[in-house]
Amino acid sequence: MTKTTLLLTGATALLFSNAVLAESHDPAAIQAKALEDNLAYEITEGLTTEVGPRQAGTEAEARARDWSVKKLKALGFQNVRNEPFMMPTWVRGDETAEVTGPYPQKMHITALGNSASTGDTGIEAEIAYFDSLAAMQAVPDGSLAGKIAFVTHDMHRTQDGSGYGTYGPVRWNGPTVASKKGAIAYVIKSIGTDYHRNPHTGNMNFAEGVKPIPAGALSLPDADNLERMVKLGKPVTMKLVMTPKNIGQQESGNVIAEVTGRDPSKGMILVACHLDSWDLATGAFDDAAGCGIVTAAAKKIMDHGQPLRTIRILWAGAEEVGLWGGKAYAKAHTVSKHAIAMESDFGADKVWRVEFKLPETAEDVQKQIAQALLPLGIGAFGPPATGGADVRDIIASNNLAVIDLQQDGTRYFDLHHTPDDTLDKIDPDQVRQNVAAWSTVLSIIANSETSFAMPPKE
Repeated sequence: MTKTTLLLTGATALLFSNAVLAESHDPAAIQAKALEDNLAYEITEGLTTEVGPRQAGTEAEARARDWSVKKLKALGFQNVRNEPFMMPTWVRGDETAEVTGPYPQKMHITALGNSASTGDTGIEAEIAYFDSLAAMQAVPDGSLAGKIAFVTHDMHRTQDGSGYGTYGPVRWNGPTVASKKGAIAYVIKSIGTDYHRNPHTGNMNFAEGVKPIPAGALSLPDADNLERMVKLGKPVTMKLVMTPKNIGQQESGNVIAEVTGRDPSKGMILVACHLDSWDLATGAFDDAAGCGIVTAAAKKIMDHGQPLRTIRILWAGAEEVGLWGGKAYAKAHTVSKHAIAMESDFGADKVWRVEFKLPETAEDVQKQIAQALLPLGIGAFGPPATGGADVRDIIASNNLAVIDLQQDGTRYFDLHHTPDDTLDKIDPDQVRQNVAAWSTVLSIIANSETSFAMPPKE
């Protein structure tokens, strides 16, 4: 058998090289391979098992960063590093709640982030009940003096998680309102949708000049029980013990890794998740799975050959307690050339819709993505993409294009910020579908010559 050697030089070699790369980055082939992925689950399992809860600014989050850097290096990513920043840190203490009269019984409560302390001996006072935040806002300032304000709501499961935006202000803004009205403490029906006796924590901040007061969330069954007690018509008293504290400025950090592209002049693709979690659970849904998904997808692209554009992975720190990681990233990378930002931070269930905010020059790319995602059961009709919490600042400061892969959020707020956010809730098959969706999109945009520069803001 005669062997023929082909000597390829100059333009011929370049054309051959580009053809090989185009074939290796075929979206359909990458999507099929991604549907067999185990890396995303492996990362989720590793973070939840080897690190566990990862509250921002604590030793546990520092261990998570060390674990992450080692993992990303072992996977073969380039330019892996930790970018530290400082942030104010709040930590949980003891927390108990009980109705002391006229129907004595214990209830399940957790302090909200940045809650003030009741002191070790706690406080006991009459409940002032409101069926909405608006109802509490309507009463005169000072009228709740000496009372514990209690606000409930009627949040339901939705695929897009829209109930969180509707009822979230009960947590985010309610403590400030309660303090202005004179309340000595504030309790809410947890901002969630499950009916386990698991309260949902979450961050809040008091407005400038407003006195911080103890603020906590009751489990949904306990909150409903408290509401029934109040409606029986007799004054209801509650004793609260919550002893959190602020421990000052502590170090957090963003873990970054890259798949370096062939052409550094092309804007990079930023894919993000957040590394930290609340302290009540191991943070599988929120957001170890997100880190697993974006990283596995980037690895799929790397394994198929060097892409045209650099893909930068951001495992952001301190998201839960104030989006500190996203803010630090935007501040540190003002001159970095980004093209598109994406984020996975809505659990681990299937992607059901893709949303875009791309320039008109990328209309063909948008159509290509939408078509390529159809085999995964993903539709393309929806509002413009906005990006996640950790890329919000870099999107705003650089006027970036955005693609959102929207996950099914039907059960997300059953688990969100609760002790139930653990690895057993992860469905590996649904995670693989996420990786396939992300890999498909990245294979297209990371190898596109199209300009993704957004028009100037008006």
